[in-house]
Amino acid sequence: MVILLTGCAGFIGSHVLDRLLSMNEEVIGVDNFDSFYNPLIKCKNIEHNLKNQNFALYNADIRHIKEMNAIFQDNDITTIIHLAARAGVRPSINDPLLYEDVNIRGTLNLLELSRKYNVENFVLASTSSVYGANEKVPFSEEDCVDRSISPYAASKKACETFCYTHHHLYNLPVVCLRFFTVYGPRQRPEMAIHKFTQLIDEGSEIEMYGNGASKRDYTYIDDIVDGIVNATGIKEGYEIINLGNSDVVELRYLIRVIEQNLGKKAKIKELPDQPGDVPITYADISKARSLIRYNPQIKIEEGVRRFVEWYRNERTVFQDSDIIKTKISDSVQSPDKDKRKEQDYIAV
Repeated sequence: MVILLTGCAGFIGSHVLDRLLSMNEEVIGVDNFDSFYNPLIKCKNIEHNLKNQNFALYNADIRHIKEMNAIFQDNDITTIIHLAARAGVRPSINDPLLYEDVNIRGTLNLLELSRKYNVENFVLASTSSVYGANEKVPFSEEDCVDRSISPYAASKKACETFCYTHHHLYNLPVVCLRFFTVYGPRQRPEMAIHKFTQLIDEGSEIEMYGNGASKRDYTYIDDIVDGIVNATGIKEGYEIINLGNSDVVELRYLIRVIEQNLGKKAKIKELPDQPGDVPITYADISKARSLIRYNPQIKIEEGVRRFVEWYRNERTVFQDSDIIKTKISDSVQSPDKDKRKEQDYIAV
């Protein structure tokens, strides 16, 4: 199995990369080191894998069909794990056209290349955001998802629809995985647990939207990786599968757990609910349990403890930034065979 892993240097992607390489799988990694957050974080996520003979790293943008086609020409890709995307509910409201371009066009490019090069199966990272303000809990894969309340959610729903179209027309096996609030080591810095941990640790004020009663199905990264890897075993059909912890946590309780692990008290500023936010996410994971043997293990208390431990060890992430950039520069491959200059793929 030769696996194309898009978004390989990101939070979830780098953990999936670790797992696949530990299984001796051959991985073709694609990332454009976008500056949505500091690209040096992504560099550090994967630097320990750069010398692995089973890993080839490409600097490429999934929106650029010629670049991606060259990667397919050079590698006998059998499986795609498509994690690359423009993420975030609130930012999507300010720039919906960018979310359409990256998420929908990028996914459609990969689907077309899957058809052209006879890829055996396609795993798409979708999101619980597609459920919108669903009042029925827990959320089931059979629920109506036609009322997205953010451009991000709408773009991901469109990706699922294009996946079904390619399955229907070309018999491409597809699994769409709806992630529920993934957290853990390497989490993006703007996400709640990471942002709250940093601000509380620094003694700065945190913003709590609403009265703190909103609930999320926080899912630890190791459990998500289990689900992604197991989903690659599905070689036929079209499936939508929830990946969550099926254990909702109130925002107020989450803040208390972070406080306990840091040994510091949060300074909280209450603000109104934000556009695009939902009151609850809650996954029905019965399908995941039966179809891909998904069995999440990590509760929020243990997950936050592990995250805070990682955070304390990683606060000096940029201390050796020049060394990290050099390692990436020496390892990256370009689809056009010409080695690019460092600034072409590390936006600082």
